[in-house]
Amino acid sequence: MRLPRPALIATATATAAATLLLSPHGALAEPTPQPPTRERETESASEGADRAAGAPESTADRALTSPAPDLTTDARGYPREQNLTPDPQNPADKSIKLGLTPYHAIAPKLNALQRLGDRVSVEIAGRSAGGHRLYLVTVTAPESAKQARAQERMRELIENAPQAAAKDPALKAAYKTPVFFNNNIHGNEWEGTDAALKLIERLAKAKDKDTTDLLARNRLYFNITANPDGRIAGTRANAGGFDMNRDFITASQPEVRAMRQIEIDKQPAVMLDLHGYVNGTLIEPATPPHGENYEYDLFLKNTYANALGMESAVNGLGYTPGKDGVEPVQIPFRDQEEGWDDWPPIFTPQYAAFHGTVAAHTVEIPLAVNNEEYDELPVAELRRRSAINVDVAGAAMDATLDYAQKHRASLIADQIEVFRRGATGAAQVPVSPETVPGVPGIGPEDVYTTDFPRAYVIPSGGNQRSATAAARLVDHLLANDVQVRRATKDFRLGGTSYAKGSYVIDMHQPKRGLANVMLADGRDISDKVSTMYDISGWSLGRLWGASADSVRTAGLSVPSRTVHETAGVGYVAPYGNLRLRLDDAREIAALNSLLADGVSVRQSTDGGSAIVPASARTKAAALAKKYDVAFDATKATGGTPLHRVRVAAAVTPGELFALREMNFDVAPVSTAILNAGFDWSKADVLFASAGLDHEDLTPAARTALDAFLSRKGLVGRGAVGAALNAAADLLAVKPVEGNGDANGVVRVVNSRGGITQGAPDHSFVYAPMWFTDLGSSVRVEQSYATGNPLVSGHWRPLDDGTGGPDRAAGRASVVSGPHAVLFGTEPLFRAHPKGEFPQMARALLTVSR
Repeated sequence: MRLPRPALIATATATAAATLLLSPHGALAEPTPQPPTRERETESASEGADRAAGAPESTADRALTSPAPDLTTDARGYPREQNLTPDPQNPADKSIKLGLTPYHAIAPKLNALQRLGDRVSVEIAGRSAGGHRLYLVTVTAPESAKQARAQERMRELIENAPQAAAKDPALKAAYKTPVFFNNNIHGNEWEGTDAALKLIERLAKAKDKDTTDLLARNRLYFNITANPDGRIAGTRANAGGFDMNRDFITASQPEVRAMRQIEIDKQPAVMLDLHGYVNGTLIEPATPPHGENYEYDLFLKNTYANALGMESAVNGLGYTPGKDGVEPVQIPFRDQEEGWDDWPPIFTPQYAAFHGTVAAHTVEIPLAVNNEEYDELPVAELRRRSAINVDVAGAAMDATLDYAQKHRASLIADQIEVFRRGATGAAQVPVSPETVPGVPGIGPEDVYTTDFPRAYVIPSGGNQRSATAAARLVDHLLANDVQVRRATKDFRLGGTSYAKGSYVIDMHQPKRGLANVMLADGRDISDKVSTMYDISGWSLGRLWGASADSVRTAGLSVPSRTVHETAGVGYVAPYGNLRLRLDDAREIAALNSLLADGVSVRQSTDGGSAIVPASARTKAAALAKKYDVAFDATKATGGTPLHRVRVAAAVTPGELFALREMNFDVAPVSTAILNAGFDWSKADVLFASAGLDHEDLTPAARTALDAFLSRKGLVGRGAVGAALNAAADLLAVKPVEGNGDANGVVRVVNSRGGITQGAPDHSFVYAPMWFTDLGSSVRVEQSYATGNPLVSGHWRPLDDGTGGPDRAAGRASVVSGPHAVLFGTEPLFRAHPKGEFPQMARALLTVSR
């Protein structure tokens, strides 16, 4: 059994800050042990809404359209030098106060580093939501174009022919280990960037044999700042309001797509993701539960060993609690029971594991310099802390390079083994003292494996509810480097018949773990641990609006071909009026584009589609191509006229992004914005889920809001929406809040007709809610399924027995009335559950009439 672990110490920024008390001499008092703290608890609803309100529409436009450059197409060798145009000086850059490198100084610094010799190269890996360049720096010994092509061939061999790679003597002798340092993904956790710049400079100048050997046998990649928007503004999130270390499965933000492309193209064996602030420095591997889809024996072996090396290096700097306020290093796997898990693939290191990274770490450097510390501490103290943090980050990087150099052969062999197991369908190896020798305290609580299906099928034709959703899901799999084939004939598999054109994901492939983590239902882990750090369920197969059938069969004989992009499904009938289904976010976006252009569109009597006049065929054709949606012929008549909906939105950043993705005309609001004066004549409906408190409004703002709600209406979600509904006396319901820490994929039952028509029979919850004591005019649009509605995630009852899934079972999850719709689910959560978006869209269309 694992040795007892003390309670987690200050696991999130706000908690860490609260436990560190400044002494008269600048040292820090010993921190008080704290329970695990989730991100949502470190930010109030109003702060989240303010982040959403501050996100300009351009950030959504850029996020939806900006591609990540393919970093393998450059046929040059190394170095790949370029002269970067400097950015304008920005005296408001929040880094300056800390004595750190402001964003505008990075380009000149990189230009100078390239001039130091022939080891440093700079590429532009993309642009941020706010439009700033993302710099990828490569440090390695010079390579000719021929040598660089040879390295790429070996990288491809490792991934796509791992059995051959394992036997290739040239690869063993010549392949350079890829090591990746990802910095500053949280914008107000700055110091990884500065440690990286210092390390690059040292490596560029050093003439000693150890450095020469290091760069001859490794390629070192540095994402200098993953979040330039947040670095400049001093915010955790980017300019779109997103915490990008929660976005890796969805990849809604351009910075995340850039990091994803680095993982795919460079295929690092080792990576660090530099964060702050936990004192003492926290270095993964993590506590249970562990992601069931990675080859955890290989991951734990290397991640734990490298963590020990980083621990020695960081503690060896000589900083102490009494003198400097720096506590000794923590390794959660060894030192803690639970609360800092690596279960969800939304985090950078956990996502990296599915691309063959066998040692991947979050490193939380020690001394808080953000949030209230940034505002309240003297500049001298902030700079003292920042300097220590840079040293700590640098020590972690140095130790990682030492590990990569000493264990080069085994790291590459283990990466090959990850891909070999996937390609051959080999069984996972459960962790144990025998399979991972040298790692103490492995117990049954650490054993997580899964039963991979033989394949997934994403049907076409009559088996598929939404061809548009299916195409989007397949494109997303391909963007994540999952191999997909398309059937060239009708076929039968696992007892089901499928049409030609259906997509087949053969699970005997190198990145099977990533395919499965995206498409599988996931697991209910409520009984495994008492608390989780963040979400615990995320299934694209259940939440993205497309059917994804798991097939368990001995063989897989399907006539098919490899695809690299989906075949378009956009279509416009050649004559007559047109019917646009409203089952997908892209269909909603197309509808809103037509309405914005003044087209007279009517909603069908069943509410499930829009009727578009034949006169708009040219516009429909353009939208069919842009959004990959179908406009079928229809003879339907009647229906309700639709108009462009102007949404006043007090919402989270993810919800705001989803509304903009669907082309709604959105005006972000919050308590502060309403108190400052808001012109309600410019809104047709209020969507409220965060940052709007009726009691905190001024009398004038409250009167204006109440008047608006009495003549228009409300779409509300969660506690904020329910409270506004009660204040305005719109729907006669009793809202019941479930466990606030609960989250995951749930089974639901949709009512016929109405706003949930055509919706998936699964939804997502985070702090779930349900509704009882329904008035006579209240319609149940959707209910939680009977039995245990939780499919995957973590949802426990509260200590008194209330708040659990048994209390929600069979209860209304979405309700409506003449002037309001209330959601107890989260259909737009972090812009992730794409198949749920139309529920919210239909609610807005309905209430705004």
